[in-house]
Amino acid sequence: MTRFTDIPSVLMVNTNLLGGMKIQGYEDLLDERLKGKIAMCDPCTSSSASEHLINMLYAMGDGDPEKGWDYVKAFSANLDGKLLSGSSAVYKGVADGEYTVGLTFEEAGAKYVADGAPVKLIYMKEGVISKPDGVYIIKNAKNMENAKKFIDFITSKEAQTIIVQQLHRRSIRTDVEPPKGLVEKDKIHIINDDEAVVVANKTKWLEQFKDVYTSVK
Repeated sequence: MTRFTDIPSVLMVNTNLLGGMKIQGYEDLLDERLKGKIAMCDPCTSSSASEHLINMLYAMGDGDPEKGWDYVKAFSANLDGKLLSGSSAVYKGVADGEYTVGLTFEEAGAKYVADGAPVKLIYMKEGVISKPDGVYIIKNAKNMENAKKFIDFITSKEAQTIIVQQLHRRSIRTDVEPPKGLVEKDKIHIINDDEAVVVANKTKWLEQFKDVYTSVK
């Protein structure tokens, strides 16, 4: 496994629909004025939504995910029975003005920001988990040398610069600037999850979210 790009979870807001609201993080999503106007996918079917669930459990539980469930319950109530079917429905829905705010990943929203859509990205004040994705060589690959050369290529400064400029993803290299218009990572309140805890509990947490969401919608 080689890390490939760095992807923070973010909130994406439609600036035309904010009115007098100020959205800076998860706590602000409990505003009654946002009831039914929050775009969120089912974390059981969307990786970006499951990452947000993990993020909010750690952020709103002050580092203890089990203490974050009171927030998840209040948040679920403000969804007003709306869970979207796929990740793209979140950022498209916000950009098109169907929803005021959506829970998504940085790359998805960054493209709309770069294209001049009436949206902006919010990095949750309570804390942002930023997970790097990876590229993998299969064990005993038949073309091992070519596989290694490919990874050397896509992690090179040249290729990573293209990824940043054209895909709006953050590079894993320290010598490549972040995508234009995005906040520098050292200015984001980054928090970390415990990967072993997440792996051990993720299935349980997804079922728990389903129970919570069903009980309040």
